[in-house]
Amino acid sequence: MSSWFLYLVRTERGALYTGVSTDVQRRLEQHDSGRGAKSLRGAGALRLAFCAEVGERARALSLEARVKRLGKAQKERLVAAQPPPDGLNELLEELSGHRGAASRSADEESS
Repeated sequence: MSSWFLYLVRTERGALYTGVSTDVQRRLEQHDSGRGAKSLRGAGALRLAFCAEVGERARALSLEARVKRLGKAQKERLVAAQPPPDGLNELLEELSGHRGAASRSADEESS
């Protein structure tokens, strides 16, 4: 069974595209040759900005959806942080403004 990767690609104009693949290099080549996502056609040179091995397809698709809901500034923070795969969920919760139940209960106890 192949492992899945979450990746972000930066276009020449600085836009960030989020995707998932079992072979990121092959997927980047597809994007570069115009055989990938329509939104990247004509986007010029592409550069891999972030890549993390995330395991199974279902998790990859879930993480992709979460990242796609982030704004540009939040995606830039993700790229800058380059979190390890086991820290990805926590960072995405922080970036999206959601905190886990443990954080909430600790806050409630301190009030």
